[in-house]
Amino acid sequence: MTPKQISQALAARAEDVAKLLLPDGKKNGREWCAGSTAGEAGQSTKVCISGDKAGVWSDFAEGEGGDLLDLWCEAKRVSLFEAIQEAKAYLGIQEPEWKKPAKRFSKPQTPKCGKPGGNELAWLTETRKLSLAAIEAYQVATKPGQIILPFKRGPEKGAEMPMCKWRSTTEKRTMPTSKDQQPSLFGWQAIPKNAREVTICEGEFDAMALWDYGYPALSVPFGGGKAGKQEWIEYEYQALEQFDLINVCMDADGPGREGAKEIIERLGRERCRMVNLPAKDANDCRKEGVPKELIDKAFRNAPYMDPSELKSASDYYDEIIWTLYPEDAPHDHTAILPPWQHVQENLQFRMSELMVLCGTNGHGKTQFTGYLTLNAARNGHKCCMASMEMSPGRLLGNMTRQATGMRQPSKQYTLAVSSWYRDKIWMFDCLGTAKVDKILEVFTYARKRYGVTWFVIDSMMKCGIDEDDYNGQKRLLDRLADFKNEHNVFVCLLHHTRKGESEHKPSGKMDVKGTGGITDLADTVGIIWRNKPKEEAMKAHVAGIEKLSEADYDDLHNMPDAVFNIVKQRNHPEGWEGKVSLFFNTESLQYQAGPDAKPFQFVNYSGPVEVAV
Repeated sequence: MTPKQISQALAARAEDVAKLLLPDGKKNGREWCAGSTAGEAGQSTKVCISGDKAGVWSDFAEGEGGDLLDLWCEAKRVSLFEAIQEAKAYLGIQEPEWKKPAKRFSKPQTPKCGKPGGNELAWLTETRKLSLAAIEAYQVATKPGQIILPFKRGPEKGAEMPMCKWRSTTEKRTMPTSKDQQPSLFGWQAIPKNAREVTICEGEFDAMALWDYGYPALSVPFGGGKAGKQEWIEYEYQALEQFDLINVCMDADGPGREGAKEIIERLGRERCRMVNLPAKDANDCRKEGVPKELIDKAFRNAPYMDPSELKSASDYYDEIIWTLYPEDAPHDHTAILPPWQHVQENLQFRMSELMVLCGTNGHGKTQFTGYLTLNAARNGHKCCMASMEMSPGRLLGNMTRQATGMRQPSKQYTLAVSSWYRDKIWMFDCLGTAKVDKILEVFTYARKRYGVTWFVIDSMMKCGIDEDDYNGQKRLLDRLADFKNEHNVFVCLLHHTRKGESEHKPSGKMDVKGTGGITDLADTVGIIWRNKPKEEAMKAHVAGIEKLSEADYDDLHNMPDAVFNIVKQRNHPEGWEGKVSLFFNTESLQYQAGPDAKPFQFVNYSGPVEVAV
């Protein structure tokens, strides 16, 4: 919660809070009156306790005032950060708790250094154009040839220092003083104790330059970029709660924009603004003599980052053109092409897409999906499978046959495949029924921590929803649709078709079991059908029960072993629907494009491949 939100919650209980903070005061109409913020009897300090201005206070003797969080700071003589924690406890506000192993960090080495002087001071003031006041505010020290940059938690002497860096004055080189220091922001020592606005920038000298322009700033420790570059957020998240407004002022380049986007998304777009400076960064502005008026204008005009869901219709011009003229549409490099080249123009698995894969019981839905998952992993996507109908070990055993292209690969080859799985495929280990809340909690974690983009749920009947609970089925599809849109991922939900008169007839869209909302809410609906008539005819021929002529055998051989019927594909430019004929290799469990296609090896391996016969 932001300070403003906490203050509003306190204002809803203004009289009780006023009594708590100013215990010897008295109520006078719509005001609580006390002698000062110390809480003694008197009339100099007044708190509005009802009406539109509830929570607003003024100390007429001292000329101070503000909201109830400000009063909490003054009355209890605590920092804004401490006041926020105490007020949340008073209001009964509890933040979610995450149990995770504590990471161990090393304390930074404190170099032998002193106050800036000589060549180093000249480098700071003449080369970097920083004021003596800024250098002192950020407690910068020097040693011959180096600038020492302490990352402190506060201005007090002896304050905790989780990081320390040094910068060479003769070459562009900045380094931590020791390994494995806790990622932290630089500049807390220069931020006013009860400030509610702060600026986050990309470099330590940029922070000092912004301070000179009148904007106390913190610097990220590792520059622009995303992912690990902004690891500091995890450790500074709570400390940044004290700010209602965060100005994000990263460098005007690719990594700077990437870093700014991640910072804003994680710290809250409702309180973050993107500041665009006249030069590449704040220190360049100082060196180039950019006047304060232009910096002030950049801060005044800094926009909030609107939610990605809120856009003007005119922003969709390109997509309108691509809809009207599909040949002009760029290739979607995030889409996963199926393993069969002859249908890749018509069938793709796209991000922000939900596919419902259906089929009659025993027609190979799980096996088929494992094959598609291997194909996604081979194309660079990280995958997570919730296998609740088949144990993960058995499923992965079949997938290993598919990955190697053989019935029984050698143990060494199996080990190589297992190593290949390590950073590509994760399993949701729950054989039986799992609540959708738990599934999505684990999927969200997998997306955020490991960057997983391909998710499989096997199957809907194992998500704790009854067959006749149509509302529950629709809610599940709604939640999966929200998940794939929010996280820009592909989700495949396995489901059953109704039992017909015979397995010999392929199922259609109207045969999907349950509510019609299942196929309505899915982006793609596919039905896998196993050609039982062919299997039975082949078995009868081999057993000599019903021998086929050579011509009839060739016709049967060339019939598909399975059909993947696409009965809906919303995101295809022309909504392509059709059937994909597939041939099943019983040794490798692979689904291939032709009757005589050779098994494909997903994992390259140069050692012994098969078990010796």
